[in-house]
Amino acid sequence: MIKQEKLATSNWKVGDWVEVRSKEEILQTLDASGQLDGMPFMPEMLAFCGKRFQVYKRAHKTCDTVFPVRGRRVSSAVHLDTRCDGSAHGGCQAGCMLFWKDAWLKPGSDPGKRVKSSPPVASPAPARSAAGCTENALWTHVTAPSLPNTPVTYVCQATRLPYATTDLDWWELDQYFEDYRSGNVGLWKILCGAMYFLFLRVSNAGIGLGRPMRWFYDTFYRLWNGAPFPRRNGIIPEDQPTPTQLLDIQPGELVRIKPHEEILKTLNTRSRNRGLYFDAEEVPYCGDTYKVLKRVTKIINERTGALQEMKNPCLILDSVICQSRYSECRLFCPRSIYAYWREIWLERVGPPPATAPPVQESPVAVDCVADARSK
Repeated sequence: MIKQEKLATSNWKVGDWVEVRSKEEILQTLDASGQLDGMPFMPEMLAFCGKRFQVYKRAHKTCDTVFPVRGRRVSSAVHLDTRCDGSAHGGCQAGCMLFWKDAWLKPGSDPGKRVKSSPPVASPAPARSAAGCTENALWTHVTAPSLPNTPVTYVCQATRLPYATTDLDWWELDQYFEDYRSGNVGLWKILCGAMYFLFLRVSNAGIGLGRPMRWFYDTFYRLWNGAPFPRRNGIIPEDQPTPTQLLDIQPGELVRIKPHEEILKTLNTRSRNRGLYFDAEEVPYCGDTYKVLKRVTKIINERTGALQEMKNPCLILDSVICQSRYSECRLFCPRSIYAYWREIWLERVGPPPATAPPVQESPVAVDCVADARSK
């Protein structure tokens, strides 16, 4: 893990225009294993070199899903409108939001404006690593060294997060000030998050207020543009099978997410359906309509680095991503992980198309992940 004294805050804010430096410049910043401060620069990122993007979120913190889920500090990094396509990692379909260190970026101009505002000050060239790196080394270090006839273990930004970050506890208030200053989170959402956790702690305090407080929450949540109380468990005993439904929904189709009450009927008492966790962060999406982005059949297990085939494929919906509004240990994490959905939680809108059109990914901010790998 990087040392605490090396942490620095990025100068970029949400909406700033940046340009990804050239491949040659970025390679100068990397060590021999293709990393900067423990964060890998992956081969999938080469396609973005020389292109301009607006800063999506400042990645001053993140959630670690390798060890028990927790918040972590990240030094000098942002998220752009870019996701990993898994092409160098066995075709992993998780579509993770990429981390971009400040050293890999430079100020970029807004293509829609003739006169640009003054961007944050950036060094004219990135610092050269003592070890240096080559493009071949990037590809070599996509996998970890292994013995013959053993499964391939992949190395990516997600698997390396614990070693590229430092501890961050939920009560460290400076992170929430940076959430606001960076443009990651608006003041109203921060206040709503604080009120939710105050409500949660009081209702769980064992003083007889839990049921009336949750009634109040479910009755008046629309006043603060929220969602019904999100932390409820399913009703199926854990030792019994959970139901399934095969709709053969394909990318490009429109689907409506079922009401939360109906989804709870498909979950066991640990809020899982055939192993897939339905997270509180998904509740705000219930009842709304979205376009299917992809069917997911294989992802990298972030804890082991192994590529896993899913026994039961699930769906990713366009723009349905994590904002971590209800997750205490990683509140307002900007990582924007896609939520995974069982077909039984969805209903098709209209007849199935003969040929579904391709869908482009969009990391527009909404609410969060319900994925067993995050638990």
